Amino acid sequence: MRPSEPVGRMHLRVVGRVQGVFYRASTLERAEALGLAGWVRNRKDGTVELVAEGPPEALDALHAWCRRGPQWAEVAAVERNDSDPVGLAPGFVVRPTS
Repeated sequence: MRPSEPVGRMHLRVVGRVQGVFYRASTLERAEALGLAGWVRNRKDGTVELVAEGPPEALDALHAWCRRGPQWAEVAAVERNDSDPVGLAPGFVVRPTS
């Protein structure tokens, strides 16, 4: 990401059969390929949560991918909230379950 590029931030909550199907690992790979900063984690309620910052086009691409997920996932819904970026450190990580 170049310093002059516009940057956005999105928070997603993914509902469905999204734990135990490599959703976090696949999201990590996709986000890294798109050059996004952020994190992904499982939630105790069975959902997956992620926050990403980067160019709006890359955020939209990750959002579109999250609606499908990896091969074994069955995504029922994806809730998206956009906000102003806070300047996350570069890179994308898997966080512990919350």
